[in-house]
Amino acid sequence: MATERVEALLERTDLSSSKSCNTTELQETGEGEIMVPYLMDCRRKQKQVFRQLFVVDDMIQLLAGLESVDQLLDEPCPQNPGNGARSAWKTLKAEYQEKVEEMEGLISTLQIRMEELQAKRQTLNSLLSTLEMKKEECKEKERITAKQNQRAEKQISFQLEDSLQAAQNAMHLCDGQLSKLKDEIEKRQARINDWTLLRDGLQSLVTMTHRGMQYRLLSVSPSELCLEILTHAGEKPLEPLRVTITMTTKDKFHLQVLQGTAGLVEEAMNGPLRQVSVALEEVMEKYISQGEMLSEIQSLRARYAIDWCPAEKLLIFLKTATKVCHLRVEEGYPSHGRAVLLSVRKDGNLLDINDLQPPVQHPVLTEWLEFLSSNPNI
Repeated sequence: MATERVEALLERTDLSSSKSCNTTELQETGEGEIMVPYLMDCRRKQKQVFRQLFVVDDMIQLLAGLESVDQLLDEPCPQNPGNGARSAWKTLKAEYQEKVEEMEGLISTLQIRMEELQAKRQTLNSLLSTLEMKKEECKEKERITAKQNQRAEKQISFQLEDSLQAAQNAMHLCDGQLSKLKDEIEKRQARINDWTLLRDGLQSLVTMTHRGMQYRLLSVSPSELCLEILTHAGEKPLEPLRVTITMTTKDKFHLQVLQGTAGLVEEAMNGPLRQVSVALEEVMEKYISQGEMLSEIQSLRARYAIDWCPAEKLLIFLKTATKVCHLRVEEGYPSHGRAVLLSVRKDGNLLDINDLQPPVQHPVLTEWLEFLSSNPNI
């Protein structure tokens, strides 16, 4: 709005569009040489006409004051005809001269004002040019800023799209993993249910078949069951027998007997899951069948420094740090087999064992260890 007002003001003060009586144009075109004589002749003729008009005016005034023709002939002629008109003309001329001088002063003032206006107009033109340049610079900056903003918005949009796609992919992946986990949980829950049923069945089976035995459930996991079985060999209690049952693929089981302090040979059994109770009964029968021997060995551990190797049925008795005795238990011990002394080492040397015999005929392990520990020759 301000720019439009400035442009309108410049149009109003434009000297090239104003009409001025400039004689330089006439001089440049050659018309001045022709017009000067013409104007001088016109001025001379105007003076003559003015004089004649003064005379005519005086005559008209004279005739207007006469009442008859005789009065014109009788009255003398006026001394200075046309003095009134001449004085009026001089008065008008003086007023004209004053007005001309006043107009010249006004013209001079107007020229000064025009020069000032022209200077201001030039200043205004320069300011307007500067303003236009600033406007162009601002527009250019706005275009650059708009392009940068558009580029940044596109980049942000692309980043948001990439982030959204990555989030969607992550959600799909999480959904897939969640579905897999749900399936796995369902499978594990089904296996836990199977193990729970198996545990309940084992508990019922153990309760019904071995009323003299007790068991303790140590741990339960989706694929493994750990039991500790407490049993008796006659009136003597045995060390707990630890058994782990692992469920493998395709409804198979793996039964592992842990030796621990029970003294039974570590062994493993595999088979269908429905036969796990049969395998457990077999292990228990084997443990109970050797219960008297194992009970004796377990009680000897509390009294002597011994080491029992169930696979070789070998008992190692460490009397002192330098005296070691080896005894072997025959199959069916103690009812159908005997305990036999194999060797005695003292300071790494074998001793003669032919004369080493307890005072009883068929000594058991307890009698052998009592004899060996009290014999001064060993």
